[in-house]
Amino acid sequence: MLGIHCLFVHVLFSYLHPSRVKPKKPEEELVRRRSMRLQRVDPSGAPLPEIPAQPDSVIDDYVRWGRRKEEILPIPDTSLNQMILTEDAVTKVVKNRIYSVAVHPSESRTLVAAGDKSGQIGLWDLNSKGEDGVYVFIPHSQPVSCMSFSPLNPAHLLSLSYDGTIRCGDVTRAIFEEVYRTKEKSSSCFDFLADNASTLVVGHWDGDVAVVDKRTPGTSSELSANINSKTIRTVHVHPVNRQYFVAAGAMNVCIYDARYLKPNGNKPISTLSGHTKSVASAYFSPITGDKVVTTCADDKLRVYETSSLSSTIPVLTAIKHNNNTGRWLTRFRAIWDPKQEDCIVVGSMARPRQIEVFQATGEQLHSFYNVDYLGSVCSINAMHPTKNILVGGNSSGRLHVFKD
Repeated sequence: MLGIHCLFVHVLFSYLHPSRVKPKKPEEELVRRRSMRLQRVDPSGAPLPEIPAQPDSVIDDYVRWGRRKEEILPIPDTSLNQMILTEDAVTKVVKNRIYSVAVHPSESRTLVAAGDKSGQIGLWDLNSKGEDGVYVFIPHSQPVSCMSFSPLNPAHLLSLSYDGTIRCGDVTRAIFEEVYRTKEKSSSCFDFLADNASTLVVGHWDGDVAVVDKRTPGTSSELSANINSKTIRTVHVHPVNRQYFVAAGAMNVCIYDARYLKPNGNKPISTLSGHTKSVASAYFSPITGDKVVTTCADDKLRVYETSSLSSTIPVLTAIKHNNNTGRWLTRFRAIWDPKQEDCIVVGSMARPRQIEVFQATGEQLHSFYNVDYLGSVCSINAMHPTKNILVGGNSSGRLHVFKD
């Protein structure tokens, strides 16, 4: 195993850190800065003024990827048609059912990650041939339900497990360090509250959320908040106004302001109504956050207009979709293509086996399938942030990568 890890470091180090200068050893170990914002005091220790009750719903004119709203165009069908699945883009990377998938943002290589039911994390470098590009680690003891490469340092892969821990894996050193641990709760999901990945919002199966500041010594949270939900399956932070996050639980999907969170008595600023069964996921659209897509067990994908955060937000579009995956498949989670504002990607129970793409209006744009190399349901999917790459994970630990 040590030899595999060393090989992995050699392969990845060159393109994750093409030129790294060894830092000078400090004379004294620096003490991590505590988050004064989360303690609601200024640097002098004086209490901060109360935040206005009505949140500002104006979204900045500039959006992610350096484009304005008016420059955002629907994804063309030709782009989707050019993405194909080949025999060498299908590989088993973990032992058991896949619960989470992440795609590295590198432009030069294709590196994907999968977390499985037993706590394994598999990293697959598609630029290496066959099984030589697969590296497996066991940083957790229970299902890995959420993973993401750090927006500050793409060499860091953060993973969350049902075992109540979040670990930060440095893929250049094959070391997973513990960022967060809770003994009392089982964790379900996380997202970055800050652009620099310094703070996280973490969801728990019992319906609580926690705010974690990685700069604070130790592995405990800054705050644990009861948001009056029976359970939380996903949390997702607004891509522009990052104080807002959406939490999906039993039949409730609500948007909260992280600045207002307190241990008890929290109220949402918006409720996304209309779900009649449990909700598997809810995600803001990736560029403006003007929409939210949800996946519900009542066999519907719902799209909500969230450009203005009123107290109750009705359904904008309801898409009929078979979400009855049963007990042996991971539940579907409809996601947005991070390059587009209105392109939804979701697994499918249809035959031949496929991954479906919808517009926010409900129109089906495309189906990714290959009768020769895709014969199973890809419940969990992820797309590259800038390139035409789609990764689908199934319940036997296998990844399928469509690319142009």
